[in-house]
Amino acid sequence: MISKEELMKIKVLHQQGMSQRAIAKHLNISRNTVKRYLKGDFDNPRYATRQSGISKLEAFKPYLHSRIAKANPIHLSAVVLLREIKEQGYRGGISLLRQYLYCYRGKVEPQPIVRFETEAGVQLQVDWGQMRGGKSPLHAFVCVLGYSRALFVMITDNMRYDTLEECHRQAFEYFQGIPQQIWYDNMKTVVIERDAYGDGQHKLNQSFYQFSKEMGFLPKLCKPYRPQTKGKVERMVRYVRDNFYRPLATKLTSMGLRLDVATANSEIMIWLNTIANQRIHDTTKEKPADRLTEERDYLQNIPPSLKPAPPQLTVASMPVKTRTFDNAPLHHELSVYEHLSEAV
Repeated sequence: MISKEELMKIKVLHQQGMSQRAIAKHLNISRNTVKRYLKGDFDNPRYATRQSGISKLEAFKPYLHSRIAKANPIHLSAVVLLREIKEQGYRGGISLLRQYLYCYRGKVEPQPIVRFETEAGVQLQVDWGQMRGGKSPLHAFVCVLGYSRALFVMITDNMRYDTLEECHRQAFEYFQGIPQQIWYDNMKTVVIERDAYGDGQHKLNQSFYQFSKEMGFLPKLCKPYRPQTKGKVERMVRYVRDNFYRPLATKLTSMGLRLDVATANSEIMIWLNTIANQRIHDTTKEKPADRLTEERDYLQNIPPSLKPAPPQLTVASMPVKTRTFDNAPLHHELSVYEHLSEAV
């Protein structure tokens, strides 16, 4: 790029009758540069428009457009889309993807949630999250340990009490222990009436009360309109919906399939063990799976009734000796009975 002084010299020398070749030689610049500035109406020197380089994301934009359109109105996060295009060979980072998604569809501002920390083995937070409504609903039983942030999820088609109890049992097996406290909101399968016997003395579902005694944990109820007391699991419900359910459901829908309970539970165990509990948590800066290993030392033991039955020993059958008896009736001479009666 030439300076303003050189641009002025080009115009002055041209007005003095000097040729473009002579001007270029005199100023030691390209003849094409002289020609361009004399032909154009430029007051200031400028670069020619450069063609921008090809973005690392360019090859994956058609897939992103199609994926977002097919999932609409469901919002797929940048984390989910990054995982999918990395499987197709994307080598860029999430910042480039987020910048592009912001320009393409706008930014979704997350709502901040206030959390409080707990000691290992003390607290588990539980909640239901509806993944799909209608005649074939899908619900997610979501629970997260307060210390390790280890997550467990089970997909069901109902929220009845027997289903709730089975979900608890599966969670205890997954965590390999039982915490001291479990926090709930106003689940009808847990609490019949809040403060029924005084402040903080609630009337619990009788079956659930017996179950909590058997397992050895204390049920705790969150205060109404106080999401801070159960903020960890509140966020995890959205995380399960956005990071697991919506990507899987929309992918199956695009293939003409519908997600069912069996498929969801099969896929979610893989997701828990390879993604959810292996991510670096924003607060702890550690993997939940690693902290769960530490927290297991503080969890209560699972009652024997919950543990798998030990294998039964196979006892070889002992040979039984058989005897052959004479089926003929016993018969004695009458004289025998006469002698017996005389002896008496």
